[in-house]
Amino acid sequence: MARHNLNELLYFVTVAREGSFTRAAASLGVTQSAVSQTISGLEKRLRIRLLTRTTRSVSPTEAGERLVQAIGRRFDEIESELDALTAMRDKPAGTVRITCGDRVLSSNILPKLTPLLREYPDIKMEFDVSYGFRDIVADRFDAGVRMGESVDKDMIALPIGPKLRMAAVATASYFAANPAPKTPRDLLSHRCINLRFPTYGGLYIWEFERRGHPLNVHVDGQLTFNTSPAIVQAALAGLGVAFLPEDELLQHVEQGSLVRVLEDWCPPFPGYHLYYPNRRLPSPAFKLVVEALRYRG
Repeated sequence: MARHNLNELLYFVTVAREGSFTRAAASLGVTQSAVSQTISGLEKRLRIRLLTRTTRSVSPTEAGERLVQAIGRRFDEIESELDALTAMRDKPAGTVRITCGDRVLSSNILPKLTPLLREYPDIKMEFDVSYGFRDIVADRFDAGVRMGESVDKDMIALPIGPKLRMAAVATASYFAANPAPKTPRDLLSHRCINLRFPTYGGLYIWEFERRGHPLNVHVDGQLTFNTSPAIVQAALAGLGVAFLPEDELLQHVEQGSLVRVLEDWCPPFPGYHLYYPNRRLPSPAFKLVVEALRYRG
């Protein structure tokens, strides 16, 4: 059984429907001579004329009309299925995996993504709550969230929130028993609540700056945690001085539960950034997530 080139059949159906070699060629994106030669070759192999050609028009013969009816709708079905596949490719769907801290997840990421997830039920999100510096490529995450200053240079990074400041706080009762520090060095005589980095195992060195002059302090105290919510709770319990991004503490400061000190030593710095590797074909779902999280100030 002879096997025919599908292009030959497609060219024939297009000419029969258009009633013109010129219009068919334009529709197919090929030359008129290519269409004419292809159909002539098809007629030669079938040993039957499929088209009646005049100087003004082209129309199918009886055999040609039968062939159009038999295979024309097949090409329509193929085109319809290809369109459906394209729609599936472009339809926002699939799982987007992000590693981040719990505070930014609850205060920033989830509120921004809630409308998106309601609009696109086929998009799924998976969050890895971690304070460590995860290798998002090796661990197969689509993106991560860090402070802007700590994002690797080979990553694409975009802000998802405003600039932040650090805040040193403790309860009023703590400062009643321990005079409030006037400079960062005064913290050396205070009970401070330390943060241990999960990735490298070292303690966070408290970083201050005033009038362009940085000052780092190695603090000490009874408590060390590797998550910030525990640090906040310890500070609220009057167990020492905490030093965290102000967005995690402002609510308690405004309510009077915590007292802020050394504010003039805490200048703004780049806030939370979404970072991800440079990718050529990001999924439609990932692109929507990026746009939803982008900070527009």
